[in-house]
Amino acid sequence: MEKQDHTLLIIEDDPGLQSQLRWCFDDEKVLTAGNKDTALAQLRRCEPQVVTLDLGLPPDPGGSTVGFSLLEEILSLLPRTKIIVITGREEKENAVRAIGMGAYDFYQKPVDADTLKFVVDRAFRLHELETQNLTLKTGQASTSVQNLITSCPQMLSLCRTVERVAPTDATTLILGDTGTGKELIARGLHQLSARENENFCAINCAAIPDALLESELFGYEKGAFTGANGTKEGKIERANNGTLFLDEIGDMPLTLQAKLLRFLQERVVERLGGHKEIPVDVRIVCATHRNIEEMIKEGEFREDLYYRLSEIVMTIPPLKDREGDSIILSNAFLQRFNQQQGRSISGFTDDALKTIESYPWPGNIRELENKIKRAVIMAESNLITSDDLAIRIDSEEDAIPLNLREVRDAAEKKAISRALNNSGNNMAKAARLLGITRPTLYTMVSKYKLNV
Repeated sequence: MEKQDHTLLIIEDDPGLQSQLRWCFDDEKVLTAGNKDTALAQLRRCEPQVVTLDLGLPPDPGGSTVGFSLLEEILSLLPRTKIIVITGREEKENAVRAIGMGAYDFYQKPVDADTLKFVVDRAFRLHELETQNLTLKTGQASTSVQNLITSCPQMLSLCRTVERVAPTDATTLILGDTGTGKELIARGLHQLSARENENFCAINCAAIPDALLESELFGYEKGAFTGANGTKEGKIERANNGTLFLDEIGDMPLTLQAKLLRFLQERVVERLGGHKEIPVDVRIVCATHRNIEEMIKEGEFREDLYYRLSEIVMTIPPLKDREGDSIILSNAFLQRFNQQQGRSISGFTDDALKTIESYPWPGNIRELENKIKRAVIMAESNLITSDDLAIRIDSEEDAIPLNLREVRDAAEKKAISRALNNSGNNMAKAARLLGITRPTLYTMVSKYKLNV
């Protein structure tokens, strides 16, 4: 969104003050309204990004009843519009009440042009950021992998790998920390393959006791053990012609690893208590958060099984290394939980956005999802605050490298990535945000190998 697309609606019944406010914003598209009906008509017709609202409107110019009523209607009609309430010096209680109802900010008379312009420009900036993130969530950041929301170059590259690998039957090992979305990638491999209309069977090797895991995978015949009152297909059989996803394969016991290796070599299963070999055509995808190579050295994982499983290895970066994704995902989760919880929260405060960007997210996407859900439930205003997120950020001073060139390069790369993300990859706008020329930005994008 370029500067000329900014629309400001000034709701003020005093013609003199209305003119003064218009003069403050001569470089914006400015609309005015002197009463509630005119204001609502302008809102429906033009959908301004920012509104300045004087609470004292006719027929109650000395009170605030009409102003608060209009505030509620604006929030209902355009929940993402930023409303700045303008009050007198003696009306601080009204300002606090308006913020609690969902207004973005307040400003006290008398009007100082520079200060008010700063407040309004900041509101435009926040609205623009939220709009861009929402656009990324709903379209521009879409990938071939269903439900995967990202603008991170590493993740987009991973999606291209998924597209290339999916049509094959290569056994794939997905590595990544807990909560990074390993099952999402596994499902993407299935959905983009010729097996997409067949079963996708997932089993978590860490969630099932060792004694039961073998029967869950390979099935059993009637009478195979106490309680086996009938014949049961295992997950491998059930996934025939489809995909079997073995989550947390690093937690599979050694005795079962040997049996899995035999299946991978022979492609037949033998149920517990049975003697018949059953051929199965299945694609195997595995995942783990553990270091398999270290486990091999310690004798906890079979090396020959590892080579069978790792025909293709994909590594998912942690959320803290996925530049811009925390904000995009936060907006996606906000929209989802708004619907689930019956809320109409329009976005995040500046402090909340800074907190989301700076927090390292040790629990990755799963932790982010839980924090946004809690914030949607607990938020008392129309914007989620840093307090609603209930996140404590420890000092990361010890993690900063001492080499000044490394510090500068890391800071430049991060700033450029943020500017590109916040501007929707608009190079001219990103250059303005960074305070540099477009040729300089192109040079730096090339230097840091950023994906635009």
